[in-house]
Amino acid sequence: MYNFNAEKTKDECVKWIRDWFDVNGPGCNAVIGISGGKDSTVTAALCVEALGKDRVIGVLMPNGVQADIDDSRAVVDHLGIKNFTIDISGAVSSTLKELTDKGIEVTNQARINLPPRIRMTTLYAVSQCHNGRVANTCNLSEDWVGYSTRYGDAAGDFSPLAHLTVAEVKAIGKLLNVPAFLVDKAPSDGLCGKTDEDNLGFTYAVLDKYIREGIIEDEDTKALIDKKHKMNLFKLQTLPGFASGLPELTE
Repeated sequence: MYNFNAEKTKDECVKWIRDWFDVNGPGCNAVIGISGGKDSTVTAALCVEALGKDRVIGVLMPNGVQADIDDSRAVVDHLGIKNFTIDISGAVSSTLKELTDKGIEVTNQARINLPPRIRMTTLYAVSQCHNGRVANTCNLSEDWVGYSTRYGDAAGDFSPLAHLTVAEVKAIGKLLNVPAFLVDKAPSDGLCGKTDEDNLGFTYAVLDKYIREGIIEDEDTKALIDKKHKMNLFKLQTLPGFASGLPELTE
């Protein structure tokens, strides 16, 4: 039976963030896109505990109207962190118009993934204006089945939740006194109007148990998870580069 020690893991993660910044950005700020969901909320709370609230910056990035923008505001208010609200709708619409004006038929997948990629561009712009390092807020469960946008929410400089499942992120959020309505909120990508679990075809509870214990009851669900995992492994790998036959670099 898999047992998760939330308090120990939380303390270790806080130390890891602090140590990472000591090496990779002494005095820098953590810059986090605040969606109003548990992952960005818990990431921000961990960074506040590790660095202090004066070194954490939240960026709210609605694409025009965001139905749950009040949740995002509740996060930054609860944590007491500096924040900016930057509407990305202009960048999204102008990019789509440029594509269509050039005769490019925009696929549904391209349309869905454009906003998170523009959000990441925005985060890096804010980061470079505020001596920052950008947080990746993806968790292990999402990464396992490729439920992220390459060079969108899957990008970043450091990733506190990369090896934590959804259930584990929730447990840590409760330890950090994150408001329950944010921790238990049904996860959604905010892009297509469906929850994550609707899009995936299985629950995170089923996925987490399979990841941690190798236990899954439904063979069709197992096959679906395995297929998604195999298809999306490339998202987690270092960018490949051709080097065969070239001389090795010397210092």
